[in-house]
Amino acid sequence: MTGALDTQPNASTFVLDDLVKWAWSGQIRVPHFQRGLRWDRSDVVRLFDSILNGYPIGNLLLWVRNSPAQEVTLGRLVINAPASNDAFWVVDGQQRITSLANALHPSGTADPRFALAYDMDRRQVVPQSSRSDPATIPLPVIFDLQSLIRWQIDHPEFQDRIDEASAITKRLREFSIPVYLVRQDDPKILQVIFDRMNNSGKKLTRAEVFSALYAGQEEQPDDTLSIKVIADRISTDLGFGLIDEDTVLRALLARRGSDVEREIRLEFNIQDRKGSIDFPDEDRDTAFQLGEQALRSAVTFLQDHAGIPHISMLPYRYLLVVLTRYLSFDLEPDPRDARLLRRWFWRSAMSGPTAVKGSTTATTRTLNGLIRPDRHAEAVQALLATTPGFAENGLPDLQNFRTNTASTKIVLASWWHQQPRSVRNGTEHTRSDLSLALDENSTARNVITSIVHPAAIPDEYRNWAAGKMFLIGQDEEIEDLDNLITNHGPLAHTELRTKALESHSINEGNLQQLQDGDIVGFLISRQMTLAAKLRRFLMGMCESSFEDTPSLADLVFDESPDEHADS
Repeated sequence: MTGALDTQPNASTFVLDDLVKWAWSGQIRVPHFQRGLRWDRSDVVRLFDSILNGYPIGNLLLWVRNSPAQEVTLGRLVINAPASNDAFWVVDGQQRITSLANALHPSGTADPRFALAYDMDRRQVVPQSSRSDPATIPLPVIFDLQSLIRWQIDHPEFQDRIDEASAITKRLREFSIPVYLVRQDDPKILQVIFDRMNNSGKKLTRAEVFSALYAGQEEQPDDTLSIKVIADRISTDLGFGLIDEDTVLRALLARRGSDVEREIRLEFNIQDRKGSIDFPDEDRDTAFQLGEQALRSAVTFLQDHAGIPHISMLPYRYLLVVLTRYLSFDLEPDPRDARLLRRWFWRSAMSGPTAVKGSTTATTRTLNGLIRPDRHAEAVQALLATTPGFAENGLPDLQNFRTNTASTKIVLASWWHQQPRSVRNGTEHTRSDLSLALDENSTARNVITSIVHPAAIPDEYRNWAAGKMFLIGQDEEIEDLDNLITNHGPLAHTELRTKALESHSINEGNLQQLQDGDIVGFLISRQMTLAAKLRRFLMGMCESSFEDTPSLADLVFDESPDEHADS
């Protein structure tokens, strides 16, 4: 049973002016188990609209505790907070306090979400505008009386409205907010309160709840593993892009047990937890360390064996979760098992979750259940048995190219397999080029361009894959592509030009159609080329006509009857 509070929370009322100044000085801090800022600009506008209209904005819950001097980050504000015997740590109300502190501070408005102003004519909060309008006053100006006076001096035409603006200043600064102050030494109880209070507003993701429940101590080292740290490190170290935190959580849970949707509040509670856990005695830090190791192995497998260089080309994220569980028991599979695992991955990518149970949740649970520590050698065979061959599925849709769909991600992987080259200098693009260009984007939209302006393409062909191609990194200028097509620029009349064009499935035949203005002919011809290459790519990855026999290391041979007779 959860422990009780030492004392009942003390209910108080503070004015907005005091709360904001405490936030600016570092007196108010955000515990590390809190989620990041989830509000967008519309949420912040609604908050100030409520304040200026006198509407309640809800209670705040602050944890009063002794705190060391430290650098505090609050939205865009970075504050050198001094040591304090009674600092206020936000248990509930982080979105509101962060929004107030940033929108009313000149430095905070560097974030567009907080760059707001008060329109005196319309009597409402609006986004700041670059145009000069004396009647539209930035919130940091109207919040501070001295700044408002300087605004009046700089805008003489505003002279008659200073009293009206001062009333807004007074309304903001004196707005009262109910606050509950909790004095409690045990941070676990505060984490329980945090968990129970987050059923309203923007609902916490499962990963955020898990992170809050198992955050560890506030004074933990900066390099302590967390879901966010694991996602960031894999993105930085492997250039795979940023895996969303819910997928990272499922991967960590998959290593420990097949059901990744199990009750996470009991994950490290040996006495109360129900369900199957493969490592029941494992503590939180060990689980995170080995989970990251397994997830890294899965990402490396995708990049080095399966032809998936970046998360934007991963057709289904549940496949990464299953791979993590498999590779947690065999971090470096032998070449034969790696080849079989690649076949399973691509056959599953082609068939999708409907091949097993019809939903990603049920499919993940079923596939994970086939992978057991005591029978790991049989797992890849069991996985392969769940997938149909490539010939039964056909090709992904090339007539509906959308970078956020599984079929287009498969198409993009086949394009990457062709080793696309720069349209500027003809060199092959590397995974580093791709990672740098995509940064943390979850789709490949930023590295895809139209070969022909969409307005010149008839409607029925506008979404065809044939009209798109990779344009990565330094190839930001569309002029480089035009030069490549028209045989101008630095690659003109060189062998590199031909190689660059071919790497994007543009050959002499369809290139001539494009140069002659036969756009439809070009699209039809290139679409056929793309389809042929896609088929070859998938046949090579799925290897449906090959025998799926296990590696010799996994085979069990019968022994002589005379040996081990007692058994």
